[in-house]
Amino acid sequence: MAKSPTKDTIVNDGLNYKSKAGGSPFLESSYLGAATMSCFLCGKHRSRQFLKTRKLIGKSHTVCAPSCKELAELEAK
Repeated sequence: MAKSPTKDTIVNDGLNYKSKAGGSPFLESSYLGAATMSCFLCGKHRSRQFLKTRKLIGKSHTVCAPSCKELAELEAK
């Protein structure tokens, strides 16, 4: 007999999931250039080649280059 599919549920203490798959959805690589970072403005994870550093609120943050809107349009194509 086949097992019935289990749904992800939060355990009563609220700290753990039942049947949640482990690991990260982002690639892990020892090569720093292959890593992803999130854009400070839109929050999407992108490869470092699509990010630039920009000074916002008195600190340097990584943001999409040339802009979040242009990269979103490129992804949609």
